[in-house]
Amino acid sequence: MKYKKLKKQLQICPMFTGIIETQGVCTHITENGSNKTFTIQSTIGTSLKIDQSLSHNGVCLTVESIQQNTHTVTAIEETLKKTNLGLLQPGDAINLERCMLINGRLDGHIVQGHVDCTAICIEKKVLNGSWEFVFQFPGEFASLVIEKGSVCVNGISLTCFNVSKDRFTIAVIPYTFEHTNIRTVNPGSMVNIEFDVVGKYIARIQELKSS
Repeated sequence: MKYKKLKKQLQICPMFTGIIETQGVCTHITENGSNKTFTIQSTIGTSLKIDQSLSHNGVCLTVESIQQNTHTVTAIEETLKKTNLGLLQPGDAINLERCMLINGRLDGHIVQGHVDCTAICIEKKVLNGSWEFVFQFPGEFASLVIEKGSVCVNGISLTCFNVSKDRFTIAVIPYTFEHTNIRTVNPGSMVNIEFDVVGKYIARIQELKSS
C-alpha cells in the first residue's frame, strides 16, 4: 500500500503519542448553545491546517479556522461534560500535540485523544529535582491501570506507580514540568485521563469471556 493512501486512511482515526509539542494559550471562548468554541494562540498555529485533528489537553478536536498564529476548535456538550475543557478560562495554558506521523517515532505510547474520565489531584510533592502527583480517579476504571503502566494525563504520556483501586502516582521530570501545563496542577485540580488502549481491549475481551 502506498504511503499517501495509507496516510489518508489513518487520518480518519488520528493517533497521538502523548509527547506534548507546545503549549497554547486560550485567548477567547464563545458559547453557542451547549457548545464552546475556543480560540487558541500557539507557536504551531501558522503550521496548522483546517480540518486537522489536534490534541488539546489530551482531547482530540478538529481545527475549524486559522488566523495568523491562532486557531479555533469547538467542544460539544458531551466533551465538555467528560473532560476539563469546560473549566478553561481565557489565559489558561493548553497542552497541544499534532497527530503522529506514519514515519515518525513513537516516543510515548499510543494515544487516541479519547478521554476516558477526569481525575482529581489529591497530592503534589516537590522533590529534589522532580515532582510527584497523586490522582484519584473513578474506581470503575481500576482494571485499566497497572503498576508501571502508561497513562495519559492532560495529553501527557506518563508512567504510573503506587497504583490502588482508585489512585495512582506519577513522577514528572523538570523538562515536562516546564514545558507542559502539569506545573499548574495542584491539589483539587481536575485533569483529563486516557487509559492505555491495549489495556482497554484486553479488559473488553475478558468481559466478553465472562459474560
